[in-house]
Amino acid sequence: MKLFVGLGNPGPKYVRNRHNIGFMAVDRIADDHGFGPWKSKFQAEIAEGRLGSEKVLLIKPQTFMNRSGQSVGEAMRFYKLDSTDVTIFHDELDLAPGKVRVKAGGGHAGHNGLRSIHEHISPAYDRVRLGIGHPGRKEMVSPYVLSDFAKADADWLDDVLRGVSDGATNLAAGDGGKFMNAVALRTAPPRSSKSPADSPKPTAKPTAEPEVDNRSAMQKLLDKFK
Repeated sequence: MKLFVGLGNPGPKYVRNRHNIGFMAVDRIADDHGFGPWKSKFQAEIAEGRLGSEKVLLIKPQTFMNRSGQSVGEAMRFYKLDSTDVTIFHDELDLAPGKVRVKAGGGHAGHNGLRSIHEHISPAYDRVRLGIGHPGRKEMVSPYVLSDFAKADADWLDDVLRGVSDGATNLAAGDGGKFMNAVALRTAPPRSSKSPADSPKPTAKPTAEPEVDNRSAMQKLLDKFK
């Protein structure tokens, strides 16, 4: 069994926040892959389903971001899982909007949700880092992540969430490469191999050659009076 954990804050006021992109990711997976209804357990909302041959539990902690580890640790212990069976979907300031990266283990980089998870289950878990960009100054980070995505973000955000859902079965099977390929097909689809230079050029119509007039001067004069 795998635990796919989306990070965010509970409640309607946070639904569209940049900080809640993890919730959005697992919501899309649940919708697209026919997971069961969301239920309350482990201080979280959970939904059960399958991705390929793997049983997966989707988790949205309801403890607020900085205590996310309580919920994740409780679920992990209940199912007697290792931290390596856990994948966290979270917002990433250090990636440009629309960029996605998979990472195994590592530090929390100041992310409050990851810091809490470190404390409860160790740093040895997988992450899907969902880029939201950086506001530019440290003091702007908190209001930035707790603000809603702009309308201009709608297209790339939808592409990212669809890509994550497309690749979720590969992720559950432990194939990060195929997962990233699925994301790329949504966020950076391949361009047509036929360039404008390859297009057939219109052929110029041949210029008609002037007819040669072999009449004598007298014949030309007589023809004028016909």
